[in-house]
Amino acid sequence: MSAPEIHDDKSPICIPFILEQLQSHLASGSTRPFIIGLNGVQGVGKTTLVRKLAETLRHDEGLETLVCSIDDFYLAHDDQVALAASMPDNALVQVRGEPGTHDMDLAKDFFAAILNGSATRVPQYDKSLFAGQGDRLPPSSWPEVNAPGQPKVQVVVFEGWCVGFRSLSPAVVTMKYNTPSRTLKRHDPGHLLFINAKLAEYDAITDLFDAFIHIDAGDTEWVYDWRLEQEAMLRTQRGAGMSDEQVVRFVDAYYPAYELFTDQLRNGVFADKLRSFLLSGSNHSFSSSPFPSYHAKQT
Repeated sequence: MSAPEIHDDKSPICIPFILEQLQSHLASGSTRPFIIGLNGVQGVGKTTLVRKLAETLRHDEGLETLVCSIDDFYLAHDDQVALAASMPDNALVQVRGEPGTHDMDLAKDFFAAILNGSATRVPQYDKSLFAGQGDRLPPSSWPEVNAPGQPKVQVVVFEGWCVGFRSLSPAVVTMKYNTPSRTLKRHDPGHLLFINAKLAEYDAITDLFDAFIHIDAGDTEWVYDWRLEQEAMLRTQRGAGMSDEQVVRFVDAYYPAYELFTDQLRNGVFADKLRSFLLSGSNHSFSSSPFPSYHAKQT
């Protein structure tokens, strides 16, 4: 079954949840920025939701809002090449995507500066460079925030396909490996355990979230079709991007993370489940009028 085209705007469902959490944050007297984590497979509608959410927070609530993506924290090209060369038999790290292919020291330093209200630059990554392998842009080109004369960032929306994923126990990874799946059996169990262990480093960011939204696709395999569409658009707009064959190999490389970590994400990111919001839908909800079969709940 091919992936349906997405037309719907999920902001009317999600924004009230965020505003409720934000008001609780402000009422507590906290002066640190309010951090929102947002997860969804590529193509599920994150971009539209993030844009509407940022517009609401900036214009309706008067809050200085910064949007950033975990994709901008991928390893620089040379570092990714070195990682791949250090583990040539591990297909999961041959291209960017899986946990372990992000620069978590950079991410931690960035969020530390944001939380402290310090001047910092927002990393930028260009996926079209090196024939679609991608590379981080020079720091001199990154936009600066919290600089003298600029308003302080009050809200951060941090989005990405693996935002909020948490590592599993080795026993659970083994159990999932022994369960029928699309991609897990293509990999050595030790390679899956490697990305699972690397994911534990991401908790330093996940634990900062004051609120979390998970847009759950009816079928995570739709990401293959959506990624093909995205790269075709990149080739048209920028003259560079991955071929269709490269896209399938690329998605294959990080799809195991969906198979390993999505179930836990659906159960909630925090012990305090009121801070998490799950928006899930069926096939039809993506191709007809907004929200006909979406199920929204705090998890």
